[in-house]
Amino acid sequence: MAKKQFKAESKQLLDLMINSIYTHREIFLREIISNASDAIDKLHYKSITEPDIAVAREDLLIRVSADPEARTVTVSDNGIGMTKEDMDANLGVIAHSGSLEFKKGIESADVDIIGQFGVGFYSSFLVSDKVTVRSKAYGQDQAWEWKSEGADGYTVKECQKDGFGTDVIMHIRPNADGEDFDQYLDDYVLQMLIKKYSDYVRWPIHMDLEKGAMEETGEVDEEGNPKKEWKTHREDTVVNSMVPIWQRPKDEATDEECFKFYQEKFRDYEDPVSVIRVNAEGAVSYRAMLFIPKAAPYNFYSRDFEPGLQLYSSGVMIMDKCKDVLPECFRFVRGVVDSPDLSLNISREILQHDRQLSTIKANIEKKIKAELARLMADEPEKYAEFYKSFGTQLKYSIVDGYGAKADVLQDLIMFHSFEKDKPISLREYRDAMPEGQEKIYYASADSVARAKQLPQTEQVREKGFDILCMSEEADDFVVKTLRQYDGKDFCDVAGADLGLETEEEKKEADERDEAERTVTDFVKETLGDRVAAVKLSRKLKTHPVCLSTQGEVSLEMEKYFASIPGGIESNKVKAQRVLEINADHPAYAALKEAVFSDQEKAKAMAEIMYGQAVLVAGVPMDDVSAYSDSVFKLF
Repeated sequence: MAKKQFKAESKQLLDLMINSIYTHREIFLREIISNASDAIDKLHYKSITEPDIAVAREDLLIRVSADPEARTVTVSDNGIGMTKEDMDANLGVIAHSGSLEFKKGIESADVDIIGQFGVGFYSSFLVSDKVTVRSKAYGQDQAWEWKSEGADGYTVKECQKDGFGTDVIMHIRPNADGEDFDQYLDDYVLQMLIKKYSDYVRWPIHMDLEKGAMEETGEVDEEGNPKKEWKTHREDTVVNSMVPIWQRPKDEATDEECFKFYQEKFRDYEDPVSVIRVNAEGAVSYRAMLFIPKAAPYNFYSRDFEPGLQLYSSGVMIMDKCKDVLPECFRFVRGVVDSPDLSLNISREILQHDRQLSTIKANIEKKIKAELARLMADEPEKYAEFYKSFGTQLKYSIVDGYGAKADVLQDLIMFHSFEKDKPISLREYRDAMPEGQEKIYYASADSVARAKQLPQTEQVREKGFDILCMSEEADDFVVKTLRQYDGKDFCDVAGADLGLETEEEKKEADERDEAERTVTDFVKETLGDRVAAVKLSRKLKTHPVCLSTQGEVSLEMEKYFASIPGGIESNKVKAQRVLEINADHPAYAALKEAVFSDQEKAKAMAEIMYGQAVLVAGVPMDDVSAYSDSVFKLF
């Protein structure tokens, strides 16, 4: 029999598809099963639209079997089947899709055909050195056999076949070059691949699997008890779930069932905090089931963590972790997205970046934000559990991209309140602000306890205003990115102006500053470049000194950049420090007297005041020995 050549630039194109289009050999089974599912879809559709076709839906199925001795894997279906002409058209022309032609020829948008490109069949050559297809079209008497060993062409001849449908028989290659092809002859591996990629194909996928049980042997032991032994047998088993839980109506899938699915699918020992179900119809139709975890994986804040949602197209898994449908700010979310409308490339492994993806991603972002906001308002204890694990992620996402997601996330973040002694949202703080408070005050420190001890908080607390504690690395960057919330500016208590003085009080303070300039200038000259300025404080009430800053860089930012490998010198990020002195404190009176009577003593006192301010601020001291020497100079 003469061998026919593929109707394409065959060898180059087939080599390209086998070696370049697909990145994982194991997907061959997904592709062949998807083709079988399409064939059944076509027959089922015809049975609905053409009354003379008598096919019962419950009889339609796919069967997968392996023969290790013959080195074959066979995928059989009782779908529409193929004539000789169909074989030439669909298998003889690379990149011709019979499924796509079928879909174009019908009016119903509800028929869900997976295949689009006509190359999925050739993925069989990823693992096979010879492929045989035997098929009988529904309503035809003659069956046909198509056979090929790859790019050299194919043959088509008459054959015998019981019943309509198609058998794809793949002769598995021998192991070579470190490739383990034997694994695809193992029932367990085939079952695993079906569960991974084709678990939700709508038609049952059958396998004859080995089952075992303890059975009585007919003999008894010394005590008269029946003896038992392990016996195995082959049993016809449906190995796929068919209807995914995310396709079920809400009243048919409880939260408990969804949580169980989450634990099994994503290997988490704990229940998620919440499940989000999405059923979207419109320009892009899709279903999604999203889960908000309770705890972060051990590698969540490392480069090893791979975010993304499992992506399905009509129940067939396309990608295990698709980043393109999950906003980076919500990278902790796990779940699945299933859509028949996705634009995939010909291998179905890579998405085309178009409006479909953008639409899904934007809608998912809104759904996640709405659910987190609901948890914060209605189930604060659950939200607190979630926030312990992922609050830092939300904060860094505000800073990322120069605040591109600030509006999305600002109502989801929390800071510790001095007054309420617990984390609260910015909305809670804003709603509780008393009449006359014009700014949102915050104090930065490495802990809540240290923040409460900062001398700079005295003036704000005296006014009766609450203060938010910024104790995480990201916090200072967050408020600098936000700048304001609901029309109120953020104000660092260690910053230059707290906005708490009347015009009269400001005038009095300015006059006093001018009168005491000799003292403050002396201290500034003594400290040199270590401080940007020295001034009499308007914040301090009982403490003698404090360290504040001017400009955009805070002391906490300076600490953060100093902790990065390479050190602060290489990063050149340093706060402009301001030494503030309480003019009403006895220490200032002693300093002033020394400035006019004993300047060496005054210098030592200036060094001590600066050192004390540094210690209270919790920043590293430049020279501990010099500070100690200044203390002992006063003896």
